[in-house]
Amino acid sequence: MLSCEPCVKLADKGEDKGEDKKMRIVLIEDNASLAQGISYRLQDAGHAVDMLDDGRHASDYLRTDEADLVILDINLPGRDGITILKEMRQRGDERPVLLLTARSDTIDRVKGLDAGADDYLVKPFEMVELEARIRAMSRRKPQPFRKTVSLGLLVLDLDAREAEVGGRPETIPRREISILEALMQAGGRTVPKLQLLEHTYGTGSDIEEVALEAHISRLRKRLKPHGISIKVKRGLGYTIQLNAPI
Repeated sequence: MLSCEPCVKLADKGEDKGEDKKMRIVLIEDNASLAQGISYRLQDAGHAVDMLDDGRHASDYLRTDEADLVILDINLPGRDGITILKEMRQRGDERPVLLLTARSDTIDRVKGLDAGADDYLVKPFEMVELEARIRAMSRRKPQPFRKTVSLGLLVLDLDAREAEVGGRPETIPRREISILEALMQAGGRTVPKLQLLEHTYGTGSDIEEVALEAHISRLRKRLKPHGISIKVKRGLGYTIQLNAPI
């Protein structure tokens, strides 16, 4: 059987035309109801969201994740947000960071900005303001190159989270795009079901496996006409591959 592992490359996509960027966002907030509200709002806007509620865990997570933007609460159990932010900047992590806090004193805002925050939002706030600040932060640093992953004629733009086949746009819902993203970035390796769940719905989301399986089933049908299969390895996870020509 002919196999072809997805390949990652940098592609010049030209100048930004002003569209809102769809991003992967890490949300670090220990207030569960607020975190869920923010997560649902951002997901509705097309972003992928990973949720964490412990500062020490978040500090470790941010060393290896590949998110585009971080929303960081200052008051966290385990390790406070200012310390986490300082650690990010000290190791050269320049991703945009939006601080959330209940502290409204000027001195606290100054501390956050001096630590390297790109913006600062005081609770309580309106979700529309949060979204506006995220849009502004996403436009501050130009991104002339975009990362893509390809398999056969299928090309997935990891920044725009858009797919095309043979140069023509392929409409794929955002949940299925998240699954496709994780499978293609694995480079032919098996992706565990739990990892797919977290990548698709965000870390800490309470989603049953049957929901993931339904999305995978629909994605299989979309990819089949293009000679691409998603295979399940019982007890291990899923892989994506290019079918052998007939």
